[in-house]
Amino acid sequence: MSDRLRAVYGQLLAVLFALAIGAIIILMVDESPVKVFMTLLRGAFGDQAKIAGTLLQTTPILICGVAACIGLRGGMFNVGIEGQLFLGGFAAAWVGFALPLPAGIHMLVGLAVATLAGAAWVAIPAFFRARYNTNEVVSTILSNYVAVLLTSYFTIFLFKRPGGWSETPPILPTAYLPELFSFSRLNWGLVIGLVLALSVAWFFRYTSKGYSISMVGSAPKFAEYGGVNVKRQGFLVLLVSGAVGGLAGGVETLGVHHRFMEGFAPGFGFDGLIAALLANGSPIGTIVTALFFGALRSGSLLLEVETTASREIITVIQALIILSVSAQVLMKRRGDSTAGERRWKF
Repeated sequence: MSDRLRAVYGQLLAVLFALAIGAIIILMVDESPVKVFMTLLRGAFGDQAKIAGTLLQTTPILICGVAACIGLRGGMFNVGIEGQLFLGGFAAAWVGFALPLPAGIHMLVGLAVATLAGAAWVAIPAFFRARYNTNEVVSTILSNYVAVLLTSYFTIFLFKRPGGWSETPPILPTAYLPELFSFSRLNWGLVIGLVLALSVAWFFRYTSKGYSISMVGSAPKFAEYGGVNVKRQGFLVLLVSGAVGGLAGGVETLGVHHRFMEGFAPGFGFDGLIAALLANGSPIGTIVTALFFGALRSGSLLLEVETTASREIITVIQALIILSVSAQVLMKRRGDSTAGERRWKF
């Protein structure tokens, strides 16, 4: 069995294990696992509107997952995608309501500023990683809390719209990301995510720069002996990863909410990271895993209506998937003689 097939097999086992434990927990609350899983399936794919809703939930997870894949392939574990998403979302909202521009151009400027905001937010952890060899996992995950609280401060005290809600003024219609269907808020952000995933996969597979980045991620000492500036490469990889995370926030603001709200996209950054890990760092595989998590989110809306199970069971299943994937990574590293010479391998 090839390494790629073995990795796919292992990830499928991780999902099945999580679903099996989830089924046991469902039985403990006196509900039928079959009924719960069928309800999830109908809630996610039951009709045209539900499919569109699933794809709407999939979009930010997919873009955040691509951001995580970029970091993982370069040996950088960017856990701060959630914060980059929030900063990008707020930046896009500010452009949307504060800068009147022609239609089309307004949307593009909003997405560009969101991308820059995500890159700028990860620049500090990236600098300390490159300059002082600090652990980017710690610095990026701590930056999430600062980003969420900072955008809350901006929203409540500086740019709050008149009224009782903690949200900015609505963006101008010229900044809207066009919708794909009249019956859903599903928008061109899905197309952006798909094109981004395919482009990143092509970049890593067919370009010398992509090969260089993958080499740094899998064998940094070998890459350094080959003349690659490992620290500079890591810095740039984190910047690009953060930029894509900011883009996810811009898409969510301009395409779905048309304003920035306090806590406007909870968990999408972490779900994207899990999707990337489950796809073993593959942008193409992340399309599938992001759809899986989008279906879980969308289908859970029907759970508390038709069953006695709480929608928090989805959080439990996601946590079990994380534990399963983490256990696989640790076992792989323990059995790999080169594990001490590298940081991550995807």
